[in-house]
Amino acid sequence: MSQNVSNLLYLVTIICFILSLRFLSSPTTARHGTWVGAAGMAVAIGVTLAHQHLHIGWRIPVGAAIGSVFGAVGARKVKMTAMPQMVALFNGVGGGAAALVSLAEFHNLVPAPGRLHGDVAVAIVVSGLIGSVSFAGSMVAFAKLQGLISGRPITYPAQQLVNLTIFAAVLAAGVAIVAGAERQWLLVALLVGALVFGVFFVLPIGGADMPVVISLLNAFTGLAAAATGFELGSNVLIVSGALVGASGTLLTMLMGRAMNRSLGNVLFGAFGKVQAGAGAIAVEGTVRTVTAQDVGIMLAYAQKVIVVPGYGMAVAQAQHAVAELADTLEKKGIDVEYAIHPVAGRMPGHMNVLLAEANIPYESLHEMDEINPQFAQTDVALVIGANDVVNPAARNEPGSPIYGMPILNVDQAKQVVVLKRSMATGFAGIDNPLFVEPQTSLLFGDAKESVLKLVSSVKTL
Repeated sequence: MSQNVSNLLYLVTIICFILSLRFLSSPTTARHGTWVGAAGMAVAIGVTLAHQHLHIGWRIPVGAAIGSVFGAVGARKVKMTAMPQMVALFNGVGGGAAALVSLAEFHNLVPAPGRLHGDVAVAIVVSGLIGSVSFAGSMVAFAKLQGLISGRPITYPAQQLVNLTIFAAVLAAGVAIVAGAERQWLLVALLVGALVFGVFFVLPIGGADMPVVISLLNAFTGLAAAATGFELGSNVLIVSGALVGASGTLLTMLMGRAMNRSLGNVLFGAFGKVQAGAGAIAVEGTVRTVTAQDVGIMLAYAQKVIVVPGYGMAVAQAQHAVAELADTLEKKGIDVEYAIHPVAGRMPGHMNVLLAEANIPYESLHEMDEINPQFAQTDVALVIGANDVVNPAARNEPGSPIYGMPILNVDQAKQVVVLKRSMATGFAGIDNPLFVEPQTSLLFGDAKESVLKLVSSVKTL
């Protein structure tokens, strides 16, 4: 294949990636965006394999087959509730690949000192450093989301000093390589140090901040891929990596804004580690419990119901039961809408994905700014497994650790019903005064079972 044809097809790939991002910006076109992006990647892989100077051998087909099997099985077998873990895992694999490419290129380009151009040296150092941090950080995020390690912030003495020391040592190794100390052990030390830093970097971050962290690590992987493109002279890698890096950075900023927190506070604040007397507000009052039959009566005679999904719905896999409940209510002429908080769940868009899986119409899903004015005219707000994102302390208690975080104003509804397993706190580790408000009732139990009981109750009325 000639170089001109290759460049033209690579341009097609770049256009596909740009269009894919454009389509992914809306739930109604997201599926098309996925197919367009996959088509672009298929073109890129085909053109690369057809390169006249590439010796394919047996390793590439075997590696591609193994990767394809893992990808296909993962896509088919992994439950939607485990999608955040899968995103973190796949993102980490991308960062690790960039780090390994940097090591391979360094080994190939430096048979002896003095053979590495400055721009290539910088690209190798950047891709190796960022890729390693992304890989290790994503693996820790995966372990936290999967429950292999505690989702709470894991801190240690002199945490920030240790992190700063490791990062300074890694930077020193990178500067030495760029300055001409082209020794392979230096790059290996840089990669290992970056891996250690990636672990220590994510350990102190709590589960409540995982959506932001996953988005940030995704941006890191994009930047590592772009740097790898400079190593290999690949325009496709440069552009696609820049697209991922830019979109991940923007998403991280938007999610930080949705939590009213700076990126520095997310990364270094150990959010979720709340000590007694350290700003947690004691909540006093009586919790009113109800039965499914009681809630069924509330719902059956309501005119407007807003469903607020949270991580508890995801854990119980209750999305299909929620769709059945909404369908039952709508057949009675009741208006049912859904309130989606930007950081509900464990990754950006987690609730949207689950509800879409249950074939709930996209137009029924409303973002926080759009739905909040409607709560005052709502008869029943049905909160399913959400906690911190509906905590009025964020609005009313200046001493609360989550004060200032935008929330869904469910406390303004005429009746609030909260479905919970227990009175356990959310990821922020603080009590929720919503639970003792006079208009609030709690229905304890597994979310899926509780919703199915509500369906049966409403049908009998």
